[in-house]
Amino acid sequence: MGGERLTRVEIMDTTLRDGEQTSGVSFMPHEKLMIARALLHDLRVDRIEVASARVSDGEKEAVRNICRWAAQNDMLDRVEVLGFVDGQASVDWICDAGCRRLNLLSKGSRRHCEEQLKKTLDEHVRDIRAVVAYAHERGVGVNLYLEDWSNGMKSSPDYVFGLVDGLQDCGIQRFMLPDTLGILNPIDLVNYVRQMRKRYPNLHFDFHAHNDYDLAISNVLAAVLAGCRGIHTSVNGLGERAGNAPLASVQAILKDQFRAETGIDESRLNEVSRLVESYSGVPIPLNQPITGANVFTQVAGVHADGDNKGRLYQNDLIPERFGRRREYALGKNSGKANILRNLEELGLELTPEQTRRVTERIIELGDKKELVTQEDLPFIVNDVLKHATLDERVTLDSYMVNTSYGLRPIASVKLNVNGTLYEETATGDGQYDAFVRCIRHIYRDKLGRQFPWLSNYTVTIPPGGRTDALVQTIIEWQFEGKTYRTHALDADQTEAAIKATIKLLNIIEDNYK
Repeated sequence: MGGERLTRVEIMDTTLRDGEQTSGVSFMPHEKLMIARALLHDLRVDRIEVASARVSDGEKEAVRNICRWAAQNDMLDRVEVLGFVDGQASVDWICDAGCRRLNLLSKGSRRHCEEQLKKTLDEHVRDIRAVVAYAHERGVGVNLYLEDWSNGMKSSPDYVFGLVDGLQDCGIQRFMLPDTLGILNPIDLVNYVRQMRKRYPNLHFDFHAHNDYDLAISNVLAAVLAGCRGIHTSVNGLGERAGNAPLASVQAILKDQFRAETGIDESRLNEVSRLVESYSGVPIPLNQPITGANVFTQVAGVHADGDNKGRLYQNDLIPERFGRRREYALGKNSGKANILRNLEELGLELTPEQTRRVTERIIELGDKKELVTQEDLPFIVNDVLKHATLDERVTLDSYMVNTSYGLRPIASVKLNVNGTLYEETATGDGQYDAFVRCIRHIYRDKLGRQFPWLSNYTVTIPPGGRTDALVQTIIEWQFEGKTYRTHALDADQTEAAIKATIKLLNIIEDNYK
């Protein structure tokens, strides 16, 4: 695009409305407020769609909370609610919730209008105009969804044009074009959007993608190229069936592939994605672009070598841009270059012979399907080289965990910290919880220290393993503003978790030297 003026694309995020239609996802009112604040204040998304009108009292409470906060921060005009062609009911519900933007759902295909509503085009237009007029009387701005627009353009374009012809003069701010069933490809989409733009050059069009054919991102780019001024997204691609266009991917592709401007603060994308992951309970796939745990991890040793010699295996998706950092995996494909990069980050210096021996050990672990993290590296170095690269300053002398029917699990622990033995007993909600409570009491009550906050806990069978194989426990911790991830393998899930915890305690012990 050379020196052309950059296109400004408006982002409307619908995580809290369409995203909540993901099977099994239901946000609490306070969770909706936290996500709304993150989207508007931290990420600086242009608009958010937060609910459907007339769903429940809980939904209204959530909208009230969001709108109250938005009004206090001069953002109320960026909060929108889906409503229906139902006379005054949706408008009144939205006003009562404190919102001032209605996303009105109309029928964008002849089949939906005639077979679902049992109405003619003229009757539907008349009903829509009545809702729009009433909304304006109450000070509510209106955007219009043309539901099933993609099928409408395929099978009944005369109906679509008749609908917009009948509504273009009644003060609707945005005409929103959904691929409701995710049927479009980029070629057809460009054709249909260009038809809309040619016929209505002065109207603002949004595009709302669904990912049924895994084409949501491609269709987003096609829509912008064809002249849509707004794009709808959801965090982590949440949404019905195969989901919507993921916000992080939309941002990256618009900026890098189209050179478009948005208001998004990219550095907060990963943080907000993790927030939504936590509240929704839907894990981010490891290979999800931008936000997946593995997407900034180089596995092949030749890649680390190339990066050392001039960033030869990096593209414009620099992890720091999204609040992340590049990692170099430790496993059978790592090679010396990956090992050196990880040792350098840890401040460990080894001779070439020592590096070779550590590399061989990591390859051996990789052949056994074990996941090796950077936090494990000092332990591997210590084990292989038999010197005090990392002293085990925290050791578990003994422990007992017990559970009985009708009683809470109980744990007794003897923990050695820098040569001093501490004992503690505690109950918990599970065996591991009881163990952690013992350790927490020792650190807080007897050592007078902060104890790390456990933020994520995952138990899996190592890749390729059988049901009787070792279990792998991966625990993510927050401590003094940093994130640590430790793991361990054992035949027993609780034992693996305990081993991972002792690893973490040795890692943070350096803070108290």
